Amino acid sequence: MTGIVLLNMGGPDSLDAVRPFLYNLFSDRDIIQLGPSFLQPLIAWSIARKRAPKSRAAYEKIGGRSPLADITARQADALQSLLNSRGAGRVIVASGMRYWHPRTIDALKGLKAQGVKKVLGLSLYPHYSRATSGTSLRDFKKAAASLGLDATSIDCYPDHPGYVAALAQVVTEGERRLRREAESFTLVYSAHSLPKSMIDQGDPYVDHLHRTISALEALTGIRGRLCFQSRSGPVEWLEPATDVMLNELASRGEKALLVLPISFVSDHIETLYEIDMLYGDMMAKRGVRLLRTQSLNDNALFISALADMALEKIKEEGWQG
Repeated sequence: MTGIVLLNMGGPDSLDAVRPFLYNLFSDRDIIQLGPSFLQPLIAWSIARKRAPKSRAAYEKIGGRSPLADITARQADALQSLLNSRGAGRVIVASGMRYWHPRTIDALKGLKAQGVKKVLGLSLYPHYSRATSGTSLRDFKKAAASLGLDATSIDCYPDHPGYVAALAQVVTEGERRLRREAESFTLVYSAHSLPKSMIDQGDPYVDHLHRTISALEALTGIRGRLCFQSRSGPVEWLEPATDVMLNELASRGEKALLVLPISFVSDHIETLYEIDMLYGDMMAKRGVRLLRTQSLNDNALFISALADMALEKIKEEGWQG
């Protein structure tokens, strides 16, 4: 029997969880190194305390919690059903979060209790970065080893045909909606930003984004512009920033914008608040219609792509049967 853990960041499941969630996030030196390692917990505590009120206000506007755990659970259920219908042997799929519940170690303990001895960590970050996929995968492998489980992983899939087909579907759906309101529109790819220093040190994240965009545009025939959202802290970030690009497009006379949150497969604070509310309101004040594509969430094409990748990896490892 094989176990699969869908790996994601996680998010606070209540307003009271916002501050400890932020502490967990800023305590991770794989994301950011805050002074010497022995001081990082103290610095992370201070940052979490300072940022929690603003973050709480944002989460309050999207229902008082992150929907990420619920969405990932739906993805896990859909993937498990599909894999078992495809004759993969008995497969159990769980979700494991890096910074909040359900934590990856707890997901693995649950799988082991059900008799699982072999586990596949499937990253829900299509584009590899040490700050996202990397830290989640290291956490998964360390936890699996501590439990004596045989582990392997799928680290990224920027141009997997099924994943790209799912993106093409939501883009064309967005195009149809905008065509009812405007004769033309501009497609904007908004990815989560990273410090430029990570890319300079060889992180493949931006290259992976361009691989996705090239494959997607070959399917849709629609060309878009890449930008980066969710910056925080006094470091040099990837450019152009999404808010800057949107304002530039508005200044050029664009009246309709379709935003694809290209590095996110699930709704979270970045899509529901940052794009829909902050950027949407910002553009509305300038007379510009901003429409975000639907997130993949448990989109059937996306789940099928995950199943294809999982089956291939299970066969490669000789775990089937």
